[in-house]
Amino acid sequence: MPSTSAWPNSPWFSGINAPCRVEADISDLEVIGTIPAEIDGAFYRVAADHQFPPRFANDVPFNGDGMVSMFRFQDGRVHLKSRYVHTDRFKAERAAGRALFGRYRNKWTDDPSVAGMNRNLANTNVIIHHGVLLALREDSPPVAMDPVTLKTLGNWNFQGTLPGLTCSAHCKIDPYTGNLVGFGFGAKGDFSRDVVYFEVDPRGRVIHEAWFQAPYFAELHDCAITQHHIVIPVVPIMGAGEEGLKAGLTYYGWDPKREIYLGVLPRFGRGDQIRWFTAPNQFTSHVMNAWEGGSRIHFDTCVSPGNLFPFFPEFGKPFDPSGMAVKLTRWTVNLDSDSPNFERVTTLTDFIGEFPRFDDRFQGKPYRHGWLLGFSGTRNSLGHVDLQEERTQVWSAPPTHPVMEPCFIPRALDAKEGDGWIVQALTNAESRLTELNLFEATQIERGPLATVKMPLRLRPAYHGSWAEAARIKPARVAAE
Repeated sequence: MPSTSAWPNSPWFSGINAPCRVEADISDLEVIGTIPAEIDGAFYRVAADHQFPPRFANDVPFNGDGMVSMFRFQDGRVHLKSRYVHTDRFKAERAAGRALFGRYRNKWTDDPSVAGMNRNLANTNVIIHHGVLLALREDSPPVAMDPVTLKTLGNWNFQGTLPGLTCSAHCKIDPYTGNLVGFGFGAKGDFSRDVVYFEVDPRGRVIHEAWFQAPYFAELHDCAITQHHIVIPVVPIMGAGEEGLKAGLTYYGWDPKREIYLGVLPRFGRGDQIRWFTAPNQFTSHVMNAWEGGSRIHFDTCVSPGNLFPFFPEFGKPFDPSGMAVKLTRWTVNLDSDSPNFERVTTLTDFIGEFPRFDDRFQGKPYRHGWLLGFSGTRNSLGHVDLQEERTQVWSAPPTHPVMEPCFIPRALDAKEGDGWIVQALTNAESRLTELNLFEATQIERGPLATVKMPLRLRPAYHGSWAEAARIKPARVAAE
């Protein structure tokens, strides 16, 4: 019987990664510097923050309950609200007073009392659509929260129209139509190659779906949209299969020999219209942006020669750190060509970084500016890439201040691309307190305009989003 009385003594559960478990309401956080008064909105982020010690000490770090934080910027002030996502799983464990669910996506390691129960953790990304804040995780449907109070509304299936069992954590919002564009992999069950792409209109209902099969079952984590296509990379973070899980393997493991694929499917098209392009083995996880140029699709993503995920090494082997050399790269494919190969591969910057972000108002269009979380042994920098000037500028945090994913805030909805600010969270490993830094978006090397200090530590988050004040309204819809 796994121990549930103490937190594991491991890097994933100690130091700045130690569980926080604090639901808070703090007004008027301390601000060093000046926050521009015209910033009016909220920075939402989500972390995996176990409410109870895990059943297995050596589990992957992100198998924890979703904890959403909202930083409300208004009149030069910042207010914090943090709440757990009350998933079915969270409520069952809170009632029991202990962890009941076992290893990451391994139902055979669960307590028998929760057999067959929804295992969703809703801990990977948060975005607003149809007036609700959606907490997303790729192995499950979304969970809806109120954008103002962060109260959990319940499981969300787009008014009964979600076509599969899963919904990507990296759904995109089309800034021109307001549609949520998403996909689900393993959409007919664990380890199935079935994938479904779908579009959800601003009224919150799926208006189109298209099914296809991936070349092999793997983690399909992110995607990009253009005006006429959805583009999905398939990278060999391979599934262990049911027998592998029963034998104690992690859900995924890296395959260093298998080729990668890039699927290009017409939006509002049929699944049999997908084009698969292929390239030799390499790794990618997160996407910056993509756009069309005639018959060509340009797809910008962070690429490394090997696996970047230490928690999913090659089955039976230790993690190879050579995959940490990840750089923003452009893959170009030609839809008019009969060749299944990438037409061109271009490294866009030598900056080592991941968690790419850009000005979301230019989703699916040619763009100039992008921002990256920098890797230099530890996550301790912010990079700005100017693709027009072919210039990268860097702001480096102190070595004791690991930073997290940046997020862009436009100066106004009609401002030119890149005109705005970058917000980025970091935690001081010495004081064990979390801060937010605010930068002029295209002048990050000057350092932060303002630093927002918190009297507590928040667990490192994965992803987040910005919402202007007009979208932060009490939810008027019921859970599904």
